[in-house]
Amino acid sequence: METNNSATIEDVARLAGVSIATVSRVVNGKSPVVPETAQRVLDAVRALNYVPRAAARILASKHTNTLGLIVPEISGEFFAPMLRGIEAAAGEAGFDLLIHTTSYKSLETHRHTLGEHNTDGLLVFIDSMELAELTRLNSIGFPIVFLHQTAPAGLNIPVVTVENKKGAMLAVEHLIEVHHCRRIVYLSGPEGNEDSGWRERGYRLALEKHGIPFDPALVLFGNFLSKQAERTISAVLQASLEFDAIFSGDDLAAVGAMSALREAGLRVPEDVKMIGFDDIPLARHLTPPLTTIHAPTEEVGRMATNLLIRLVRRETVESEILLPTELTIRQSCGCRAL
Repeated sequence: METNNSATIEDVARLAGVSIATVSRVVNGKSPVVPETAQRVLDAVRALNYVPRAAARILASKHTNTLGLIVPEISGEFFAPMLRGIEAAAGEAGFDLLIHTTSYKSLETHRHTLGEHNTDGLLVFIDSMELAELTRLNSIGFPIVFLHQTAPAGLNIPVVTVENKKGAMLAVEHLIEVHHCRRIVYLSGPEGNEDSGWRERGYRLALEKHGIPFDPALVLFGNFLSKQAERTISAVLQASLEFDAIFSGDDLAAVGAMSALREAGLRVPEDVKMIGFDDIPLARHLTPPLTTIHAPTEEVGRMATNLLIRLVRRETVESEILLPTELTIRQSCGCRAL
């Protein structure tokens, strides 16, 4: 077998304790295999760094002219512009695009439908592929570019993201300096989310810069989802938490927060100032229009795709690209529309 480390299908079968035919069925996915058996085979494949002959030939020849994208979903206000940028850059370079979504699937059990067997390289969004598979692909030199997450320790995988910390500082400093806010809520994203973590750092740095003590009670869970943010803000209003502004980790959470405030009889921006993050298309159509940090989401997709294509062509690339963010003033913060 033509593999990276000379592991053969016989080696995989021996380690997994199954027949060669069973290994072939699992690798090629042409007939069902008992899940427990399939998992033993996949574990053996990863342990031995086994690459099937056809996949090894494709990996060497790079003739698929196809890029892969692995994301949790492709719907919604955030993913649409990113996908638009990816599709445009791939098409301009003559590559097709395959998309695999991981929503509602366990990362430990879903099959790897994209990889060296059918693409020349992968774009991977936050937490959309488990470490073992990333490590395997990285070990055989397969091109990967991360979207909005840095590589795990020991993996040489470049990333394209935005200036989260600087953007958050712009938002919070605007609330402090222009609107004299002191009790500013930060609506965080999912636990462990890298973007959310950097935005919280920017939030804290802005408070520190202006001599405002950090109050952990004002860091609330928004989960980058409107419904969760609405529940969170409703709960803290009932608990009589005092705040005069909300910096939301993303625009969708800001939408939910605005709904909760409205339901409680509070007005934005008269009673509570509001700034979001991302500048999704919906932001300008809210009542009032949402002041937000504009993140170049479409450009992230385009830049990451161009970076991946350069990797596919065996060119040297940057390890990290941070695209600039900027404050987009509308009315929810208390400013007049520009």
